Amino acid sequence: MLAGMALLLAACGQSQQQQQAGEQSPQTVETEAGFRPLFNGQNLDGWVGNKTAYRVEDGMIVVDPQGGGSGGNLYTEEEFSDFILRFEFQLTPGANNGLGVHAPLEGDAAYVGKELQILDNTAPKYAELKPYQYHGSVYGVIPAKRGFLKPVGEWNQQEVRVQGSHFTVILNGTTILDGDVLEASKNGTMDGKEHPGLQRTRGHIGFLGHGDVVRFRNIAIRDLSASP
Repeated sequence: MLAGMALLLAACGQSQQQQQAGEQSPQTVETEAGFRPLFNGQNLDGWVGNKTAYRVEDGMIVVDPQGGGSGGNLYTEEEFSDFILRFEFQLTPGANNGLGVHAPLEGDAAYVGKELQILDNTAPKYAELKPYQYHGSVYGVIPAKRGFLKPVGEWNQQEVRVQGSHFTVILNGTTILDGDVLEASKNGTMDGKEHPGLQRTRGHIGFLGHGDVVRFRNIAIRDLSASP
């Protein structure tokens, strides 16, 4: 009995050590059925764009504006139509980035594709933005709910589901956006600008730098268009 208890305590201690170690290093990309990693944690194979400002560090993609081009853009080599994307991101104070969807490799993805904002909503300099400019919003088209980002410096988990023109964004377990970009823009976009990319149904996924340090990890996708 005592020997069994000792083994149990030892196992629990080992499990606790593993959990603590996991909290101090990037997590492993989930292997849930249907998902596959877009980032291998070691290099930028499978990605194109600014590989000077975007670098791999300790299992993360780090965008460093000192690398040139204010960070610039980094896109998947592959194009996607309908998908579920899961990733984690860590903001720095005042950070601004974006997630490009259905984007071509040239032009401003916010207009020639779609851009979902990645933003430190709490930064004083962003206090007077338009509703469609805050984190999770489809830029210029659909505003996202606010108040669900973790404190700056902590890791956030985000899921983006794209099915046709319908977008759903789940941030840290809360749905902050759920809408149809074509329906939302049928009488004009919120920013009053032309968004020809709203008609696109396929393109690259990308991170869109705006001159700030942001870190990404555990990037995985489920290609819904490939499902029966």
